[in-house]
Formats: sequence, C-alpha cells, structure tokens
Amino acid sequence: MHRRTQSTLRRVALAGAALLAATAVVPPAHAQGPPSSDERIPSGGGLSAVIRYTENGIPHILGRDYAQIGFGTGWAQAADQVCVLADGFVTVSGERSRWFGQEAATDGSLSSVTRNVSSDLYFKGVRESGTVEKLLATPAPAGPSKDLKELMRGWAAGYNAWLAQNRITDPACKAAGWVRPVTTADVAARGFAIAVLGGEGRGIDGITGAQPPAAATATATATPTAPDGGARAAAPQQETDPAAAAEAAREFFDTGRYDMGSNAVAFSGSTTASGRGLLLGNPHYPWQGGRRFWQSQQTIPGELNVSGGSLLGMPAVSIGFNEKVAWSHTVATGTPVNLHELALDPADPTAYLVDGVPQKMTRRTVTVPVAGGDPVTRTQWWTRYGPVVTNLGAGLPLPWTTRSAYALNDPNAANLRGSDTALALGKSRSVAGIQDALARTQGLPWVNTVAADSAGGTLFTQSQVLPRITDELAARCSTPLGRAVYPASGLAVLDGSRGDCALGSDADAVQPGVFGPGRAPTLRDAPYAENSNDSAWLANADRPLTGYERIWGSVSTPRSLRTRGAVEDVSAMAAQGRLTVADLQRLQFANRAPAGDLAAADVAKACSALPGGTATAGDGSVVDVSAACAVLARWDRTTDAGSRGALLFDRFWRRLTASTPAADLWLVPFSAADPVRTPRTLNRAAPGIGRALADTVAELRAAGIALDAPLGEHQFVVRDGRKLPVGGGTEALGVWNKIEARWNAAAGGYPDVANGSSHIQAVGWDGSSCPVARTLLTYSQSSDPGSPYHADQTRLFSEERWVRARFCERDILSSPRLKVVLVRERR
Repeated sequence: MHRRTQSTLRRVALAGAALLAATAVVPPAHAQGPPSSDERIPSGGGLSAVIRYTENGIPHILGRDYAQIGFGTGWAQAADQVCVLADGFVTVSGERSRWFGQEAATDGSLSSVTRNVSSDLYFKGVRESGTVEKLLATPAPAGPSKDLKELMRGWAAGYNAWLAQNRITDPACKAAGWVRPVTTADVAARGFAIAVLGGEGRGIDGITGAQPPAAATATATATPTAPDGGARAAAPQQETDPAAAAEAAREFFDTGRYDMGSNAVAFSGSTTASGRGLLLGNPHYPWQGGRRFWQSQQTIPGELNVSGGSLLGMPAVSIGFNEKVAWSHTVATGTPVNLHELALDPADPTAYLVDGVPQKMTRRTVTVPVAGGDPVTRTQWWTRYGPVVTNLGAGLPLPWTTRSAYALNDPNAANLRGSDTALALGKSRSVAGIQDALARTQGLPWVNTVAADSAGGTLFTQSQVLPRITDELAARCSTPLGRAVYPASGLAVLDGSRGDCALGSDADAVQPGVFGPGRAPTLRDAPYAENSNDSAWLANADRPLTGYERIWGSVSTPRSLRTRGAVEDVSAMAAQGRLTVADLQRLQFANRAPAGDLAAADVAKACSALPGGTATAGDGSVVDVSAACAVLARWDRTTDAGSRGALLFDRFWRRLTASTPAADLWLVPFSAADPVRTPRTLNRAAPGIGRALADTVAELRAAGIALDAPLGEHQFVVRDGRKLPVGGGTEALGVWNKIEARWNAAAGGYPDVANGSSHIQAVGWDGSSCPVARTLLTYSQSSDPGSPYHADQTRLFSEERWVRARFCERDILSSPRLKVVLVRERR
C-alpha cells in the first residue's frame, strides 16, 4: 500500500505542479500568491497534504496517513472558516469573558449557556481539571484510537500552518488578538464540547451557578458566595413540584424544540430502479456560528476514501458517503443524561450519603479573566455521579437545600470517540459494516444513524451513548420527582443515597454505566427507513420498533407533523418503486406543508363563516379578515418561494397552535393504531381560530405585506447585497425542507435563516465504480464575505439547484475549476 500511495501522490503532485505553473492558480483561501517553488514539494520533516479544489470550493484532501489528512483538513477549514473556528477555541479555552466581556452571550454553538462568564467557568474548569488530557490518554476502545490522535494532531498543525502562512481578510477577526495557534488538546476539547452538547452542555448555567446553602454548620469547609462575590443568603427549603417538573422536562428534552434536527431516509433495492440503495440526508443545523457543516473529501489511498460534511473543528467526515455506502444522522430522542438526588449530611451540605457513609464533594474553584474588570472566581461542586446542578433550563429548578441536592450524570463527558465513529463509518462497505462500526466505536452522543448501501441494504439504528437506565432500575430507584419525570421525558432521577441504584454495565459496552449497542433500537433492510427526530417507533410504519427502555424514546405517542408528512411521502415513494436519485431531489424540494393539507381548507371555511367577515384580535380590536379567506382557499399547500398564501398560513398557524391545546384543535384525536393520520379534522369552532386570523391579518397589514404575497419575497437571506428568496417551512408546518427564521416585520418578514436544511446529500449507485451523488451546503462553504464561496451554494439553494459531487479520481481531475495545492508546514 505504501508504494501505491507514493505513486498516487507523485502523480497528483506532478499534475498539480503543472497546473500551478501553467495557470498560477492559488487556493480559495485568500493566500497572498501561489506557493513558491520550494513550497510545491512536501517537506520531508514536516506535515503536508495535497488539496484539490473543485467547484464551489470543495477540497479533496489527499495524504499518506491520518496526520497528513488531518493537516490538509485543518488547513482547508481555516482557509474557509478561520474566524468561526478561532471563536470556538476561545470558548473551549474559557476565555470569552477576557476578550468579549462576561455578560455577552455566546453564539450557542458549543453549549446552551446564556453568558460568557458561565461558559468560561465551565470550560476552563474542564481544562484545568485535565479532563480532556485524561480522555486522550485512555486506551482504545474506551478512549480515542491512535489514528484519531494522529488526525487531531495533523488538524492542529494544518490550522496553525495556515495561520502562519496567510493573512486573515475576514473582517470578523482580522487583526484580532484572540486568533491563536492551537494544540491537539484544543481540538480534542472541541470534540468534548460537541459530545456533551446535549447533556452537561445544556446544564452549564445550573452547574456553574450551583452553590451550597449558607445554613452550613461550622463543619462546612467553605463559605458560600453569591455570583458577585458577596455572602450568599440562606437558601429556602423549597421543593420541586413533580407535575410541573414533568412537563418542564418533557419540553426540555423535546427534540422538536431544538435548534438542531434532521430528516433522513434510506430506500432499499426493492424500491429502486437500479436494485441498489438510495439515501437522502437533510440535517437541520444553525446557519451561523460554529455548529455549521463544512464539505470535503478525505483520501488515504488504500485506507480511506470518504466525502461529506464535517462539523467545524471536527477532523473527520461526520455525514457522508463512499463507493459502497452512504449515511446520515438525525438528532435522537434518547435522553443523554440522568439525575441523582443526593441525601446531604445534616452537618455539611457539601457532603452526601451513600449507604449511610458520608462522601465529600470535590471542589473545583475556577478563576476567569474579564475584559475591563476584576477576575471572577467561582467554585463548582462535583460528586461521584457528576456535577451538582441547580436547574435544567428555567422551567426545571433543582434546588440545593440543606437536605438534598442534584447531581447530573452525563456519560458523554467520558466519550471522546465521536470522530473514531466517523472514521469507521467512512471506511464501511455496507450497512452491516455501518452497524459494526457503530458497535465497535460507540461514539455517537445524541444522534441516530440512517444508511443505505450499493447492495440495496438499509439501516436505521439509534446507537447512541446513553446512561444505562432500564425501566426496572427507574421503577426501583426513582425518587418521587423521578417517578413523575421519567415517564414524561425519559429523564431518570435516581436515589443517590443507595449503592444498589448504580447504573451497572452491559457486556458489550466500551464504558461503564451505558447501554451496549445490542440494546439500541435497530431496523435492518426495510423497504424504507426514515427518521425526522421522533423516536425509533415509526422508522418504518409497517414495521414498528418497540420493546426498548423509556430513556431511548416513547412508543405509541403522537408524532410530529414533520414525521407524519415524511412517513406519508416516503412510504408512497417506496410503494411506487423504480426510485432514483432524482426522486430524492424532488422530495427535498417538494416543500409540502402537512399542516396545510390537514387544516387549510377548514380554516378557509371557518374564516368564511365569520359574521360580517370580521374577527376580534387579541387586543380587542375588530379586524376585517374576509380577504384572507380566499387566499387560504387558493393556497397550494406548499412553502415554495413563489407560493401565495404560505406566509399568511404560517403566521396564522404558529399563533393558533401556540394558544390552542391539541385536544381542542382536532375533532379526531390521536390513535396509536393510526399514528400517521391522527389527530386530524380541524375543529372549526375552536375559539382561537378567529383571534389568530385577526392578529395575523393585522400584523401583515401593519407591516405592509400583502396577504397573498409570495413567500420568497418575505422569507429570504441577503448575500453580497442581493436578496435571495428561500423556500421551505417551519417545524410547526411539518415541512421536510425545514427553515426556521426569526420574524422581523420591520425588515420585511423573515429576513434571515436561523437554522434548518444544511448539508444535504442525495446518494445512490448505478453499478459503476462511482456513487451517484448530489449535494448542497445551504449556507455555503466560507463565512468570509470576501470569499467566492461565501454565497454560491446559498444561491443554488434559493434556486433549488444541486452540486454534482465529484468523488472518483477521473471526476476530480476533469473538473473545469480544478485547483491543486500542495500545503506543508514550514520548518
């Protein structure tokens, strides 16, 4: 293999040198000129890689080993996203307050924390405790593999080399002091943050704000302080209301409320024209900040050849395809954490009892520098179960009293294997190989996997790292709070005072206290396998998955409109048969609004039946809504950019569903025997309909927006000074092509996209040696407004056009936009 690798690299290097000499090509990285002659030959002492850029600035990275692939990936990511990446490294080093002020908000990319100071206290505590370094030193398979360590080492070197050899032109961080070189540990720290994003990362405010009550006796070892450094008042002996907590926990862990989501569907060979599999992946992620995808192809000849999207700062392809298999991920319903309710030592609220024996909490005192002010010092408190936490979101308080406290267990805080899983998926050759890769590496913290292969196989599996909470354990060990919360949300609250309530281990698990892969809900080789962020139950409506523990998700409960619409569409496609990649492309941009199909006709009739064509708005004013009736009746039930009536229905439907319980909205209630078609039949007499119509009509008229205005005139993004209409719709409408935007009437409606469709891929096989793939990165490859790849794919997305993926060598080398660059470290 080594001889073959050298030959391939030599051939590509010669082709690249010829191209560079003939055309003076430079990479789309804003370098100050083509590499000098001595830079065109990889150094014998430092790391190097070959980067071949094709259309839309997509790099195809070629190297001899994982360190070289990492080097090329770090270089190319920095070229496109240096400011966003640097901002993330400030986060994981705990220095946001130093550079940006303690009260400012983060962009939410690496946690759900509200203020910089809380983010810094947590992440600096992680670094000072050596958490990341300990995980790096853990032997595989519980810890990262040698290949992954080399990949991360190379990524850091590539990022640093780009910084050293190029001038930053992006105004977001041009000449900024917070852009600095990074280490392997920094890259690993970013991976750690992604791993705990759904667990500790959502509880940081409650972790960093947790302080013991002041009622401690003289035996206590510390004087608690308030966030401003003053003495903390005695905490009231408040209790958490179980019923309210159950609803708050259900909402907190409801995947439909996340700023991340996704759809994915795999079709088996029995449904396709070629007899081979098909996969459509449509992840929904933020359009700004550090949780964006970035496209590349990574090739180590004879070892790895994979194309797809990586989360920024991650060294491996997260979602993608190779010659034989394609996969995507969707955010899963598994609850990635649990709580332990601690019985405290009556003499010391920083000690807890386990089987009657006091256990002292561990103090983690952290000091963070603050721009223009004094440093902030705070103590965090850690237990054998994890950190003490005083809330999970504003709706779920977990008070620390003199009698009890709560500790958060997040098993992904011991999981640095996510990129090992990504590497293993990229090397798989079938859906069986995908399943084996997931079982060996066990690195996915909060997602499902949907896959298809060239032999016609399909896979859905919820192989994620979850606390080993069985229903039996929850029944035996739940506290009163847990008995209310667990059935509603999958969040277990266990009695931390009992040693017999330990989580235990499965024989096939690579770390203690988690489920082994054999317990994951899994569906193999169904005609279709689909997920839209509901539980595994209806991955195929004809083959429901049941029998899994509540922590994985619910069974026989209402599905989201997005799931219902998706199952209707993909099951009809499977029944139709003879499917091709073109059918996947049509599904992506069909923009059908299931809510419209269910309700728009009845809303139009209810509107027409209003006396005098008027309705009373929320402020008591009477509004003439008669013009809206005809618009709703004529609406085509889609959220295409040209659709008239979509905006009116969207604004109306958000109001109606926010104010009207489902039990009052539908005449036919949910039935587990008919979960895709129920609930249905709008209750035209629902009192909220008239008010929602009046408020919506008044809102649009006040904004100067016509009731029948095309959606794209008021749902758009601005790139290079040009307004680009955006089709697609919100979670509330159930649209596959999900687009979530913030309403701003003064700016024209929805003037920017917050999150939604991101790295889209439609993949199949036709019997040749190359996959048939079409991709689209909706927000484009570069965050630098001066880059030619800042808006190009966004324009394509606006026009519902795709990128033809270049995977095989002949396709890469035949690209009319080919640019070959040899990059290396300078010594």
